[in-house]
Amino acid sequence: LTRKVPIKSGPIFGIGLALCGRLLAEDDDLHLCLACRNLSKAGAVRDALLASHPSAEVSIVQMDVSNLQSVVRGAEEVKRRFQRLDYLYLNAGIMPNPQLNLKAFFCGIFSRNVIHMFSTAEGLLTQNDKITADGFQEVFETNLFGHFILIRELEPLLCHSDNPSQLIWTSSRNAKKSNFSLEDIQHAKGQEPYSSSKYATDLLNVALNRNFNQKGLYSSVTCPGVVMTNLTYGILPPFVWTLLLPVIWLLRFFAHAFTVTPYNGAEALVWLFHQKPESLNPLTKYLSGTTGLGTNYVKGQKMDVDEDTAEKFYKTLLELEKQVRITIQKSDHHS
Repeated sequence: LTRKVPIKSGPIFGIGLALCGRLLAEDDDLHLCLACRNLSKAGAVRDALLASHPSAEVSIVQMDVSNLQSVVRGAEEVKRRFQRLDYLYLNAGIMPNPQLNLKAFFCGIFSRNVIHMFSTAEGLLTQNDKITADGFQEVFETNLFGHFILIRELEPLLCHSDNPSQLIWTSSRNAKKSNFSLEDIQHAKGQEPYSSSKYATDLLNVALNRNFNQKGLYSSVTCPGVVMTNLTYGILPPFVWTLLLPVIWLLRFFAHAFTVTPYNGAEALVWLFHQKPESLNPLTKYLSGTTGLGTNYVKGQKMDVDEDTAEKFYKTLLELEKQVRITIQKSDHHS
């Protein structure tokens, strides 16, 4: 039997940590590789995972998706260690300095759209983005472009027509078409870069399926729902969330997007682990849901994406990739 090798990019707490634990609970013969920025934190997590799943293999690769040289170096390390990858979980993401639009918040509370507002945060959040050392908008590079470069680097390990591999993205219900523009793919001129980056993720998912399915590589997007993680604690102080929790538990009876815990939020990510990728609809986003009584399930939702726009976006990313490779080659030559 060939051991499946899932690579997970991103933080090793919250949904990422819950996902690792749940995958090993499903199959503790997995070889799980964590691609993380902080090696000491990753080491502690690896030790904890191996303590509860001693027959598993858990390895670590240092990688920061907001630094493209780090992505390329990390991918080279992965290619040295493995011959193929069965799953690549693309979970890293940031929402820097989120600001709550109080006017929209209080207007929404007293409207018929209150549940939709809480479950999607539509129109509620703005972020202050910044430029990375690579010259990109930080949210764009961290949430999308770093992952794209990683996929391109790992193509030889992912593309096997005889036995398909899966890309599994963490997107969001907050991915809104109105926040994305082909003329400003990095959302440099807007105030909702997180929403823009997640819509860009949905577009890229569609384009990747169009361009790679025949090579044995399939892509899917998920949304974990409203989960209490460092991302949400950045929006409101933890004590406010504690006060809101009874309301959130009540809202679960009307809107199942309030998954609350990282374990529940990882439901769609784990569900996709068991699916045949050829049977999945590339225009569907898979949503984690939790009922008022605490039962987890997965629901498919058609995405508001245009396939032609997705293809144009993909070609734009390929052009950006060419520029990045020239820059990296010059940097390596000088060093």
